[in-house]
Amino acid sequence: MITRETIEEVKNRMDIVDVISDFVSLKKSGQNYKALSPFNNEKTASFFVVPAKGIFKDFSSGKGGDAFTFVMEHEKLSYAEAIRYLAKKYGVEIKEDRTLNESKEEQSEREGLYILMNFAKDYYKNVLTTVEEGQSIGLSYFRERGFNDRTLEKFELGYALEGWENFSNEAIAKGYNKELLEKTGLVVKKEDGSSYDRFRGRVIFPVHNLAGKVIAFGARMLGKEKNQPKYINSPETDIYHKSDVLYGLYQGKNAIRQNDTCYLVEGYTDVISMHQADVENVVASSGTALTENQIKLIRRFTENITVLFDGDSAGIKASIRGINMILESGLNVSVVLFPDGEDPDSYSRKIGTSEFHNFLKRNKKDFISYVVDSFPENIKNDPLKKSNAFISVLESLSLIPDERKRVPYYEMVKNKFDFDLKVVIEETNKIRKKKEKSLNSERTRETLLEAVIESQEPLIKVDPASQIYYQERETIRLLLNYADQSLEQQNLAEFLLHELEDVEFTNAVFKDIYEKFKTAVQNNKTVDSQHFLRDENEAVKKVVSDLIMSRYDTSPHWGDKFHIFIPKEKDVLNEMALSNVLRLKFRVVQKMLEDNLQLVKLADAAGNWDELDKALEMQIGLKKAESELAGSLGIVVAK
Repeated sequence: MITRETIEEVKNRMDIVDVISDFVSLKKSGQNYKALSPFNNEKTASFFVVPAKGIFKDFSSGKGGDAFTFVMEHEKLSYAEAIRYLAKKYGVEIKEDRTLNESKEEQSEREGLYILMNFAKDYYKNVLTTVEEGQSIGLSYFRERGFNDRTLEKFELGYALEGWENFSNEAIAKGYNKELLEKTGLVVKKEDGSSYDRFRGRVIFPVHNLAGKVIAFGARMLGKEKNQPKYINSPETDIYHKSDVLYGLYQGKNAIRQNDTCYLVEGYTDVISMHQADVENVVASSGTALTENQIKLIRRFTENITVLFDGDSAGIKASIRGINMILESGLNVSVVLFPDGEDPDSYSRKIGTSEFHNFLKRNKKDFISYVVDSFPENIKNDPLKKSNAFISVLESLSLIPDERKRVPYYEMVKNKFDFDLKVVIEETNKIRKKKEKSLNSERTRETLLEAVIESQEPLIKVDPASQIYYQERETIRLLLNYADQSLEQQNLAEFLLHELEDVEFTNAVFKDIYEKFKTAVQNNKTVDSQHFLRDENEAVKKVVSDLIMSRYDTSPHWGDKFHIFIPKEKDVLNEMALSNVLRLKFRVVQKMLEDNLQLVKLADAAGNWDELDKALEMQIGLKKAESELAGSLGIVVAK
């Protein structure tokens, strides 16, 4: 357990503006600072930092607190992990009142993943520079690329030895367990229970999060083995989600902020070579299609992106979708096209640092201008090609949400394709209206659904315990009336019992009935309402008799005369069963949140920091589960 003195020392040294600036580009606003929310995708800044009070408040997500809270929320860390991160940042020695080994045993699994990934990074780095195979193969490759010692250290590059268990044997010898090795993806488990190292005979590129922690690895093959991919990457884990990460952002975020622009390239070596050429404001999507979350990451530091195209048509086509997403997000997009057969890595090494800088400046062109200029002047002479090209340009132009940014391009398009300015503007607006209509239609359906759901929710504070009662009651009602009814792949009883196997019923009568259904299914027997009506327990009989009664009867005149048809429950059992499972779990999680909050308050009042850490970590996990279930149900919950 970290001592209270250590925590106070970290608090005394840390500056909340300095801490948050590692993750967000803050702008001065009077005595405070503001920025776009790092937790939500927004276009108007609603994230504020108040240095005088040492707090932040994000009005779009509802999150707020001190620097510890921000690091915990942003990096998904426990309280103890956030303290360790900030202590390292400010050079505070961690003091604990237990031995190191005891402390390790109590660390969360998530923290264990970070520790193991850091061990792996150090292992691969060491192999690269001290082991003969690493030096002769891995280090030689990096030297051929022109990477110097400073670059090797900056990106913490490494090498994985040939052989099936070199790394795993070393990790196990150092005390890391096999299960955690498998969870990091560093070791692959086979069907027969044996395992092998994922990375073998490859140079290693560690992937860092914004806080500088290693969360994944990319690995390049150097030989010419058949049926082996050139690059392999870590699988997704609890700490690594590839759609939320950009390679090089940790090393380049300050340069991006200072230069107010971000170069976007394709691969690891492109990023590293540009750093070697003193161009540090660069990131890579690492071979995956650009995602909204990655664009959101860049937007924290700049609103200007320059995409560097490899000198081939395939590379350009592959980048168009990502560029359209950037345009749609309201960012400014430029492009630089490299000569045929060249990419940022090869070309920067070919022409040298000074000329590379000049090349980027000379050849930078905003994307819409690039698209317009990509069509030959004589396209005006071919009506069909002219029309297709015109629509293609307007498709991209219409994605820009700000009319003021679209206006300068209207004249350019008019001159290029020889259309009246009025036609250019009208056709662009038609495309935008068509897209907005489609989007609004979807929003309308979502709004109606939310209105129906909210109309069923009480306006006063919900008591989770009472809500659990009603959801347990609904589960038993479905079992009593439709246990043997077929759903998509199983009957209703099997579905409910499987989905709710981790839920403990709180009402004694409902639990008794539920357990009897469970026993019957396990023994391949059938029970129905009559079975329970023969029960000697009067409470059970009363509940069963109430629940097997029909909820409503509709007049036949509704259909015959008024053509109003109410669906029968049997026709919507799939939806009812799934909704019941989600709602019961949702209410159980809410009750756990309420109970755990009391543990947080008690631990804080007692000064029991170990228990407080556990309770806070549990609260974060439960809040995430509540949010996910609420999302599935279409319910809005407080942050």
